[in-house]
Amino acid sequence: MKLITKAQRDRMLANGIRNAEDPEFDPEPVVKLFTPDAAATWLLSELDPDDPDIAFGLCDLGLGCPELGSVRISEIEAVRGKLGLPVERDLYFSADRPLSSYAEQARLDRCIKV
Repeated sequence: MKLITKAQRDRMLANGIRNAEDPEFDPEPVVKLFTPDAAATWLLSELDPDDPDIAFGLCDLGLGCPELGSVRISEIEAVRGKLGLPVERDLYFSADRPLSSYAEQARLDRCIKV
């Protein structure tokens, strides 16, 4: 399974372009990725228009300190969980608020709960 569909990639690139023009822009996450056999989760909202392998979003590696930041999609694709399973896309994820809201809740919960 592709981690990010073409439609999601297009939306994330558009968010990246808009964020470059408006630093106050706070988009909803576009995609949720997770390890089915570990505790890592990523809520990604945008791609860097100059390097579309770099995504921005809320990253939680399961260590109790989720944070906003950038990550390479190619590195996420290489991640394997405890049983060797690859990262998957949550097919049923639908954001209902801006990324900053998910980040604040994850800070309080010390993990992403979606």
